[in-house]
Amino acid sequence: MAGARARLADGVPLETRGTLTRLTGLVLEASGIRVPVGSQCMLQMPGQEPVLAEVVGFSDDRAFLMPAGDVHGMSSGASVVPAPPYVPRPRLGEPSRPVSQVGMLRLPMGDGLLGRVVDSQGLPLDHGGPVLDVAAEPMDRRPINAMDRDPVRAPLDTGVRAINALLTVGRGQRLGLFAGSGVGKSVLLGMMARYTQADVIVVGLIGERGREVKEFVEDILGAEDRGRAVVVAAPADAPPLLRMQGAAYATAVAEHFRDKGKHVLLLMDSLTRYAMAQREIALAIGEPPATKGYPPSCFAKLPALVERSGNGLHGVGSITAFYTVLSEGDDQQDPIADAARAILDGHIVLSRALAEMGHFPAIDIEQSASRVMHNVVSREHFELARQFRATYSRYQKSRDLVQVGAYMSGSDPQLDDAIRRQPAMAAFLQQGMFDASSMDESCAAMAQVLR
Repeated sequence: MAGARARLADGVPLETRGTLTRLTGLVLEASGIRVPVGSQCMLQMPGQEPVLAEVVGFSDDRAFLMPAGDVHGMSSGASVVPAPPYVPRPRLGEPSRPVSQVGMLRLPMGDGLLGRVVDSQGLPLDHGGPVLDVAAEPMDRRPINAMDRDPVRAPLDTGVRAINALLTVGRGQRLGLFAGSGVGKSVLLGMMARYTQADVIVVGLIGERGREVKEFVEDILGAEDRGRAVVVAAPADAPPLLRMQGAAYATAVAEHFRDKGKHVLLLMDSLTRYAMAQREIALAIGEPPATKGYPPSCFAKLPALVERSGNGLHGVGSITAFYTVLSEGDDQQDPIADAARAILDGHIVLSRALAEMGHFPAIDIEQSASRVMHNVVSREHFELARQFRATYSRYQKSRDLVQVGAYMSGSDPQLDDAIRRQPAMAAFLQQGMFDASSMDESCAAMAQVLR
């Protein structure tokens, strides 16, 4: 680069150095530097470690940056320069390759991530040494043409009896786990991580308690399945930029393995924390709030993230994704929950009332649905599931009358049948954390209940 300006590979002029002029809340303002939105920059002051920041907006000649680290001690006049691209160690036997596009985010991808716990920037958190056998790949990926994806046609065994039988998941489907806090979302995710038939498991722990990271890896995931898993952690104390980047990075890792022909299970906890991070950034740069404090960009970011999962090009590889969605105050009409329900291929609702009764997993069958179930199961299976749901719902609607003794046996033959089957149905819907139930076993057990 020579002079005050340089040029990117596509000929766009680029200012090589700027100056920090303001810090307002979470947002930094810099003048004199012109780089594209999404570019990485370094904030430098004499005698201090540089701080990484990302360009999230601009106004005239001012760039708005969101820091990815602590800006304590930073002052007006600090230098702002484009960050060099991330170039991790090359794959074994390959020379390092230069990256021409300055400042655009590239993070490590490759088989070296399997069995590792990394942060939003691809740096190891598990004290296992540097991540080897990876290469830097861009985070900005083009979406797959919808007509180039194969439809969801093959069932996926999750090992959870209620889901296999009544909410059958298809390979390449995207579902949401909807619940309030403390109802068992993370534990149910752990069951699916252990028992789902997948080549690679990618877990994104976004905005949740830091305590849960180690517990998920050691207690829920376990040593047996850790070798096929990649865990990306951006806990609640991470800056909002890193929480959003963590979700995008976990999705990009899943895309990397899908493009290699692998069947990937993507578990993200949670989609709501991702939206909250975007809300923090958008409000900080002056975007007006729209619905319950969420600006319009939040509802644009959700489908942009979710649509990246699914089946690959012409059926080569797949990403089956489960996103947890936190329903504030157990309100299923929460704006993020409502938006997620509209863009996902199904929803599994966890009930606090069932959880308080010791019913695990606390899946509310009446409110849950899989939108592709009819495409991935046989007619016999679908009919059995319909009969089970009808019988279960018939009892639930009259449960209060039965419990207070206001119902007289023989008045309604269908309700009499539902009352007789209720203990078996309740037992069928419950399952231990460390008990697996295959697809065939789940269907056989459902048929036994309805005999």
